[in-house]
Amino acid sequence: MSRIKLLVLVLSIWFNIQNFYAQPNQKNRVVILTDIEADPDDTQSLVRLLLYANQIDIKGIVATTSCWHTETVNPESIVKVINAYGKVQPNLLKHEEGFPKEEDLLKLVISGLPKYGMTGVGDGMDSEGSEWIIRELEANDKRPLWVSVWGGVNTLAQSLHKINKTKTKEEAKRLISKLRVYTISDQDDSGIWIRNNFPDLFYIVSPGDDYGSATWTGINGVFEGIDNKTISNSWLAEHIQQGHGPLGAAYPDVSWGVEGDTPAFLSLIPNGLNNAEHPEWGGWGGRYILYKPDFSKTKKGGSIVEIAPETRPIWTNAVDNYIRFIPSEYGRNVKKDTTVFKGYKATLWRWRDDFQHDFAARMDWCTNSFEKANHPPIPILSHPDKITLKSGESFRLDASNSTDPDGDNLTFLWFPYLEAGTYLGKFELSQPENAHTTHGVAPVVSKNETIHIILKVTDKGEPALSRYKRIIIKIEPK
Repeated sequence: MSRIKLLVLVLSIWFNIQNFYAQPNQKNRVVILTDIEADPDDTQSLVRLLLYANQIDIKGIVATTSCWHTETVNPESIVKVINAYGKVQPNLLKHEEGFPKEEDLLKLVISGLPKYGMTGVGDGMDSEGSEWIIRELEANDKRPLWVSVWGGVNTLAQSLHKINKTKTKEEAKRLISKLRVYTISDQDDSGIWIRNNFPDLFYIVSPGDDYGSATWTGINGVFEGIDNKTISNSWLAEHIQQGHGPLGAAYPDVSWGVEGDTPAFLSLIPNGLNNAEHPEWGGWGGRYILYKPDFSKTKKGGSIVEIAPETRPIWTNAVDNYIRFIPSEYGRNVKKDTTVFKGYKATLWRWRDDFQHDFAARMDWCTNSFEKANHPPIPILSHPDKITLKSGESFRLDASNSTDPDGDNLTFLWFPYLEAGTYLGKFELSQPENAHTTHGVAPVVSKNETIHIILKVTDKGEPALSRYKRIIIKIEPK
C-alpha cells in the first residue's frame, strides 16, 4: 500500500471515530428556563451550555422570573452571550462538528411573562415561552423534552395549565409523559403546584429553598478533605475567563455561587456515564432516587418561596458513599483513599474535576487550533456493556482498544458504583484497578440483582480529559 493510500485510510478512520464520538445516536433535546440577571451564575451556565450546543439539542432559551427576580425578564442578556458564541463558533467547528450558527440560536431566545410564580399562571397568562414549550411537545419527535429550570418554573406551569384545559385527557397524558424536568430547587411557588397537580410528571428537584442541603450545590461547595481548586476564582480566571476569546470574556465573576444552574443540564451531556432517563444511576448532574421526601426535615432557606409538603414521589436527593482513588507517585499510579465521603452532594462533586477540565478544554477550543488543544479519549469495550452472570461466576472486562484523538497516553480506572445498582452487599473488583483489563467474581445472590461498574479513561493531555463506559452486570441465582 502506498504512503498516500495509507495516509488516506488513517485519516478516514480517524474522522469516523471523531464523528462517532461527537454525534451520539440521540441527542437530548432541552428547553432552558433562566432568570438571567438575577445572579451572574445564569450567564456562567449559559456560556458552558453553548460549548456543548453540538451535543445537546437546544430547542429554546426562555427568559423568566424567579423569587430573586420577580417582575422583569431579560432576553437581551441571553442574546449577548450568543453573540459572543457566534464569534468563536467557526473555531469550535475545527474541533467537533455540529455547533449551530449564531443566527439559529438567536431564533430560540424567547420570554415568559414578567410575573412572579402563580400570578403568571392561569387563563389569559399564555406567553411566547409557554406556547413554545407546547409546540415542542406537539412536534413530531419521539424524544423526551427536557426542561432545564435555572429560575422560576411558572412558564412551564402555564404550558401545563393550558394543556390541561384545551386537550383531551388522553392527549394531555401523552404530551406530559414526554416531559422531563430538572429544576434547581424551588425558585417560585409554581413548582409545588406543578408537582401536586401533575403527579405523574417526571420531576427532579431538591425541594424547598434550603439550598445548603440540595444535591446541586455539590458543584460549588468548598468541602473539607478534597482539592477545591477547579472552582476557585483564580482557576476560573486562568482557564475560562481570560485569554479564551469573546465567550470567555463573557463569563462573569462569581457573586454568590459559581454555576449553581449548570447541574440542570450536566446529565444531558453524552460522556458514557450520563443516562438522563435514569437519575438513579448517577452522573455529572448528581444522583437522584424516586421517593416522597420527609417534609419535616426540609429547612426554610430564606427566600420568598413558601415551603409546602410533597404529596407524591419525586426524583430527589440520594446518598453516595464515595471513596476516591488518589494519585500515587511510586508503584501503582493510584491508590484507594481511606476517607469515605457520604452525602447528597458527593453524588455530584465526585465528578467535579472531570467536568471542570472538560469545560476548560472546550474553552480552549474557542481560540486554539486542533493541534494545540486537547480532546476527550474514546473508551472502547471489547465486549457488551450489559452482561448476565450466575452467582459465583467470574468475569473479565477489557478496554484495551480504547483510543485518543490526540495520540495521548491513557490512564484506566475501573470501579463498582454500587449505589447505582440493586445489589446491597459487598463487592470489589480484582486489583489492579488501573490496568486496561480487570476481573471479578459475581457475588452469590438469592434473586436477580444488578451491579454497575464504571470504566473511566483519562488522557494525559492538558487539561486531562475523561470519558467513561458503564457496564451493567445482571446476576442471577444458580
